[in-house]
Amino acid sequence: MHADEHAHKHADELKALFRDFQNRTQTFEHAPVRAAMKTLFSDKAVVKLCYPFGTLTGPDALMDAALAPLHKAMPDLERRDMIVLAGTTPEGQDWVGCMGNYMGTFIAPFLDIPPTGHLVHMRYHEFFQITNGHVTEMQAIWDIPELMMQARAWPMAPQLGKYLCTPAPMSGDGLNVSGDGQATQEHVINMLTDLCKFPSNPDPNVMQLEKYWHPRFNWYGPAGIGTGRGVSGFRNWHQIPFLGGMPDRKLDDAGELSSHWFGQGAYVCETGWPNMRLTLTDDGWMGIAPSGKEVLLRSLDFWRREVEGPHAGLIRENWVLVDLLDLYAQIGVDVLARMREFNKARNIGPVSVPDGLSFN
Repeated sequence: MHADEHAHKHADELKALFRDFQNRTQTFEHAPVRAAMKTLFSDKAVVKLCYPFGTLTGPDALMDAALAPLHKAMPDLERRDMIVLAGTTPEGQDWVGCMGNYMGTFIAPFLDIPPTGHLVHMRYHEFFQITNGHVTEMQAIWDIPELMMQARAWPMAPQLGKYLCTPAPMSGDGLNVSGDGQATQEHVINMLTDLCKFPSNPDPNVMQLEKYWHPRFNWYGPAGIGTGRGVSGFRNWHQIPFLGGMPDRKLDDAGELSSHWFGQGAYVCETGWPNMRLTLTDDGWMGIAPSGKEVLLRSLDFWRREVEGPHAGLIRENWVLVDLLDLYAQIGVDVLARMREFNKARNIGPVSVPDGLSFN
């Protein structure tokens, strides 16, 4: 079998391991989901979740600490994948990466976030390392600030970028991606290499954004940062504030930082826990005072390149999630505790939504 055909077959096999889990979480019920997880996960799987959950062991801990409370808050919970990638990293590890939205009617508090009684969405980026047919490590960020904003309970600075429910890929192929992703991976890594030439070289042109990015690209940042459109939106709503507050950012340096890269076709993704080191200086970031403290960032990302037209080969969409609540915790700010202070006079108990059979 040709090497490309073997890689494609292997990626399909990795994705097939998740089908039962995906099917059962689309209509979430405890027992079926727990059973699917017990089949999919190793009993000793290392589960690395965003703040405040931390690192857990095994599928039961994931269910009991995180998924069951989310389901209690949204009894009609559903998990909607919009991108699913699978592949082998240059180091020889097998991974599956998923981007999508948890959705449901928010009728009971979750992490003390007040329920709204309405449909809500919370983006997730979830990565799974596969060993001998089972998940042995999970790295996942849930966009908890996105849920807080819908509940009008975000206690920190307003975001600069646009707030929206993050869409699926414009190309519509996020669930059936195939093909060799090496060219896409090289394009994105070269882009990041040029990004990191600034600000040690103070000329912003050294980043060569137009060389890598489609003129109408969307950068889907986490809630707290928001979405930017095109080079100007990316610069103004994310890059300038980010580098203004943390100009010494480092990627994949020796020590605690690590990244896992794999791609398919026009897509590539990266997972790292953590994968960036920075120091809060100058004017700070997102309303955070410049503490001079070094922080570590967890960022789980997906990129898609355009495949046709005059801008073929350029990045058209980039989905980014950063564990912002963990960043705040590293500098001594408990966002959830601050939220509770804001909501002391607010009813955060369960809400009842009428069935609509009466007009009264």
